[in-house]
Amino acid sequence: MQRFATLLFASAALVCAQTPAPKPAAPKAQAAKPASNPFLKKSALDKAALEAYLRHLNLWVPQVSVAIDDPKPSSLPGFLEVGVHLTFNQAFKDEIYLVSKDGQKVIRGTVHDINDSPFRSELSRIKTDLQPSFGEPGAPVVMVVFSDFQCPLCKSEAEIIRQNVAKTFPKDVRVYFRDYPLESIHPWARTAAIAGRCVFRTNPAAFWDYHDWMFANQTVITPDNVRDKILEFAKERKLDALQLGRCVDSKATDKEVTDSIAMGRNLQIDGTPTIFLNGRRLVGSTPWGNLEQIIRMEIEYQKLNPDAGEKCCEVKIPGLK
Repeated sequence: MQRFATLLFASAALVCAQTPAPKPAAPKAQAAKPASNPFLKKSALDKAALEAYLRHLNLWVPQVSVAIDDPKPSSLPGFLEVGVHLTFNQAFKDEIYLVSKDGQKVIRGTVHDINDSPFRSELSRIKTDLQPSFGEPGAPVVMVVFSDFQCPLCKSEAEIIRQNVAKTFPKDVRVYFRDYPLESIHPWARTAAIAGRCVFRTNPAAFWDYHDWMFANQTVITPDNVRDKILEFAKERKLDALQLGRCVDSKATDKEVTDSIAMGRNLQIDGTPTIFLNGRRLVGSTPWGNLEQIIRMEIEYQKLNPDAGEKCCEVKIPGLK
C-alpha cells in the first residue's frame, strides 16, 4: 500500500519577561495542578485508543481504513497478539502488534524461539497439500512461490526458477506454486489462475506446461482474449479444450484460488512474486546468483539444524485415522 506522509509544523515564541520590582508578600496561592497527560490511563486493548495511537505513530492518512482484531494469545509471556488490517481503495496491508496484558505497552516485531526455526510462524501458515510442485519429495529446502500470471516480475522469476532450480538442485529443493492474483491491477490474472487450477485438477502433469506457456505469452494476453488463449494452449498440448473451457466458464476452481489468496493475506503478502524458502520471505524478482546462494546456505544449515524442509512420504487419507 502506498504510504502518505503528513508533515506537521509547530512554531514556538520565546518571550523575555522583565523582572518586576519586589512587592509585599502575598498569601500563597494554591500550587497549580500539572496539566493532564492525554496518554495516561489509556489502554491499547481499547480498539479506538489503539487505532488513534497507531495512526499518529505511522502517519496513516484519514482515507486509510483500519480494522483491529480481538486480542489473542501470543508466544511472548505477558503479551497478546493483535492483528491490524489496513485498506486504501483496493490495496491492503496486514500488520501484527503485541500488546501487554495491562494494555500499556505496544510492540511491533517478531518473537523468536532460539530452539526452533526463526520462520516457524510463516511455516505454520503455509500449506502445500495438493498443490502443483516439482522437485524431490522430502527435500531439505521447500520453496513456495506466490505468483500472478499477469505480473511481469512474476514472469521473470518464473523463468529463473524453472531454468535453474531443478537443474542445479535436483535432490535438494522442492518447489510449490500458489496463486495470488492481484485483481485490482491485473484484470485477467484471476481467470488465468482459475484455468491453471482446472488444468491441475484434470491433468496434474500438464500444470507446469500451462505455467510456462502463460508466462511466455503474457504480453499478448488481454482481458478480452484470455479465454481464447487458454483454449489455444489446450489445443497445442492436445488437452481436452472443451472440458477446460467448461471448467473455466463455471469457475469450478474459484474457491481454490480464493483459499490461496486468503493464505497469502494471512501471510501479509502485499506484492508478487513472494517466495517463502523454508519460511524465509523473499519479495520481488530475485536474481539467480542471489537465490542460488541463499539455497546453498539453507541446505548447509539444514544439515546441522533440521528445523524446516519437507516431511517426506506421509500419506494422509481423509476420513481415516
